[in-house]
Amino acid sequence: MPGVRNNGVRITVLDEGHLLDGGLDWGEVAECGDLTVYSRTAPDEIIHRAKGAQIVLTNKAPLSAETLAALPALHFVSVPATGFNVVDTAAARARGITVSNVPAYGTESVAQHVFALILELSNRVGRHAEAVAREHWASSGEWCSPLANVTELHGLRLGLIGRGRIARRVAEIGRAFGMEVVMASVSHPEGGDSLAPLDEVVSTADIVSLHCQLTATNAEMVDADFLRHMKKTAFLINTARGGLIDENALATALSGGIIAAAALDVLSVEPPTANHPLCALPNCVVTPHMAWMGPGARRCLIEITARNIQGFLEGKPVNVVNP
Repeated sequence: MPGVRNNGVRITVLDEGHLLDGGLDWGEVAECGDLTVYSRTAPDEIIHRAKGAQIVLTNKAPLSAETLAALPALHFVSVPATGFNVVDTAAARARGITVSNVPAYGTESVAQHVFALILELSNRVGRHAEAVAREHWASSGEWCSPLANVTELHGLRLGLIGRGRIARRVAEIGRAFGMEVVMASVSHPEGGDSLAPLDEVVSTADIVSLHCQLTATNAEMVDADFLRHMKKTAFLINTARGGLIDENALATALSGGIIAAAALDVLSVEPPTANHPLCALPNCVVTPHMAWMGPGARRCLIEITARNIQGFLEGKPVNVVNP
C-alpha cells in the first residue's frame, strides 16, 4: 500500500502503556489518519482490535505469522521501540507488510539509568536511606552507620557488550568516572576494530553491562558458564533485554557468590511472577523496565514513529527492519 494518502487510513495503537505519562500526546501520529488507541491489548484481543487497520503500532502485543494472516488490511507495522522481536518480520515481509522501528531515541535516558543502577550497587543509597527512615542510624549510637561498604568506580574496568549509541554513551560516562572502558560484540566475539575479545571482557571486567539486541543466537547468553567466567567481585547490569539472561542461572550465581551483584531493568517475562527468583535477592536490584522513560526520550520516540508513518504513506518508508 505504499503511496496511499492519509485520508481515511486507520491507525491502531495496541499498547500505549505509559508512553504519554507526564502530559505527552500522539502529536503528528494523530494527524496521519484515524487513530484508535488502546492502553494494553491481551493476545486474544489483537486480531479483533487490529482488524481493518492499515497501520498498527505495537510495542509488546505480539504479531505472529498467524495473527498477521488474519489481518488482510494491514500494510504497515511501526514498533515504537528499538527492539522489534515482537513482530514476525519474515512473515510480514512475505505478506508485503512493511515493519519499521525506532532505532535510537533513549540514548541519554537509558545511559543515565545504567549508572543509576551501577551507583546503587556501588553505594546502596536506596538501602541506606530506607534504613535511616526505619531509625537504624538513630538507634545505632554511631556518627557513621553504614550497612555495606562503598565500591569506588574510579579505576575499575567497565565491560560493555555491544557498541551501539547507548553503549558508546555509557562508555563516555564511565570514562568521566575514571573507569577503564572496554567493548565487546556478540557478533564479533574474536574482537578487532576497537573491540576486545568477548571472553576477555567477561573474565576481566569489574562491571559487565549488556547493550545488545535479543536474537535467536544470543538468547540466554548469560548462562551458568558465562557467569562462572566473571570475576567474583563483578557486577552485572542489564538494561537491554531480559531474554539475554538465564535468570535461574543468575539467581544461583548470586546466591552462591559466583558474582557479587546484579542490577536489572528488564526481565524475560514482564511483569514478573510474584515468586520470581531474582526479585527478592539482597544482592540483586530490579527496576520495572523504566530506563527508556525519560520524557525527552519518549517525545523523540513519538516524533520518529510519526516520521515512520509519514514515510510509509508517501511511499518512502524509513527505519525498515524487514526489507
